[in-house]
Amino acid sequence: MSFLDWLFSHAGKETRTTKKDQNEISNYQFNYNKEGYYIHSLNPNSNYKVTVIMPVYNAEATMKKTIDSVVNQTIGFENIQLIIVDDQSTDSSRNIILEYAEMYKNIVPVFLKNNTGSPAIPRNIGIELAAGKYITFIDSDDWFNKSGLEILYETLERTGDNYAIGKTIQVTDTSMNIVGEYNNCETRDHIDPYSIPHLFQHLGPTARMMKTSFIKENKFKFPNMKFAEDKQFFIDVLTNCSSISTSKEVIYYANRLKDNKSLTTTTSIFEKTDTNIKVIKYVIEKQLPEKVEKMVLNRLYEFDCITRLFNRNHFLKSNNKEEYFKKFSEVLNTTNELRYNFTQNFFEPWHKVLVDLFREGRFDDIVTLIDWSLKDHTKETIIKNGLPYYRLPFNDKYQFARINMLAYHTTSLKEKEHLVLRFNIYGDEINQINSFAIRQRDNELNEIELPIRHLQDHAYETKIPYGQLVELSSSSYATFIKYAVYKKLFIKMDARRIINYDDKKIDFYTTVGDNFAISIK
Repeated sequence: MSFLDWLFSHAGKETRTTKKDQNEISNYQFNYNKEGYYIHSLNPNSNYKVTVIMPVYNAEATMKKTIDSVVNQTIGFENIQLIIVDDQSTDSSRNIILEYAEMYKNIVPVFLKNNTGSPAIPRNIGIELAAGKYITFIDSDDWFNKSGLEILYETLERTGDNYAIGKTIQVTDTSMNIVGEYNNCETRDHIDPYSIPHLFQHLGPTARMMKTSFIKENKFKFPNMKFAEDKQFFIDVLTNCSSISTSKEVIYYANRLKDNKSLTTTTSIFEKTDTNIKVIKYVIEKQLPEKVEKMVLNRLYEFDCITRLFNRNHFLKSNNKEEYFKKFSEVLNTTNELRYNFTQNFFEPWHKVLVDLFREGRFDDIVTLIDWSLKDHTKETIIKNGLPYYRLPFNDKYQFARINMLAYHTTSLKEKEHLVLRFNIYGDEINQINSFAIRQRDNELNEIELPIRHLQDHAYETKIPYGQLVELSSSSYATFIKYAVYKKLFIKMDARRIINYDDKKIDFYTTVGDNFAISIK
């Protein structure tokens, strides 16, 4: 009896297996190929619109929801090839995969002989087997929005681009947050990728679709690393795209719920920095055009090797800070042959101060600086020559550090139907102000935007209608000025107003960080 016949005879009409049957499946001797994996079934159909690649490792608790989100896509599951690559799971993941494969001929189960410890090899196998016109990825604990694949497919069909990205929502037990908003703040067809300054800040696989021929012809592969494999892959992809498209529609939900055990990681910050150094060296060796190289390396230096290494509580709490400084010295060694000052593109100007302090051997002052960054929620600011600065915790040449943009409240007027909010704005991108946004904290998809009026010099105002506010859910709302399309500028404020309107209480209050916010009850 073939394994397929055996499974049918044991699964029955409902294609369900008992615990005993699961053990038999787990112990079955699969005929692994010389590359170390077994393909259970591969439908010869090559007319799929999209191939979805799903690496799996011990995902029995979450993967059914993930698979169902693919099966129920509005593009039609018959147009989707779903390749599920199991990385030698020790739970019932393989049994679940086989159950679904018996129901749907376009599901391709692939089982690895040995665990690889990374999604890199499973994804690469998926790329090799992909028969769809386009490729996308999903993790086994996440799920797609019902129309997600259709939106990205139609985007690429319309534009002819090799790459499209939409909105990812990170779901926690208490909130829904937008990930990488610069990628999905607008629907943009056929744009220059380097017109998005933060393009390389989020390089995970979520909510992205690419032309399969583009990936295969360029031989793009995920490097077999414990960490940062997706970072290097998407750097390769994006630096080979002359144009990309983006969508503001929700495509993907990333699972960050407390009971999601797959979030557990054993990778230390020093192991992560080692892999980031490898990626830095890889990028430098590519000899990209200077403009492109600066953008890519800025993410790796500033975000991965300053923010993640230093600007975290694990650094302040560590009794072995010398190890952090030693690791950062390795990071700086990679900058020796650069054609430019690698700090010139930093998004946070005070990060330049940290680099200068390190070069001067002022390690205790770096600790002081990080303590200021993490614990001083109401940082002192000043305006000099019309430009905003932080006052840092030093009394020397590093006393001040530039701020890109600063807004602070000047006055508010209570009118019958509006609160008139007036504020001053200072900074480098003052000519790119878009709107005033009110966004629900625990559901960032719930937002209203209001126009901002320029009064004179640095003075601006917005009118907040009470009637529009009371239509919102009872909740807490962040407020900010949108500028340069997707960037956020919070308004510093030390005043408070409570207004009762239409049986609701509207509390215009200040947060712990002295930012203007709204509570509706």
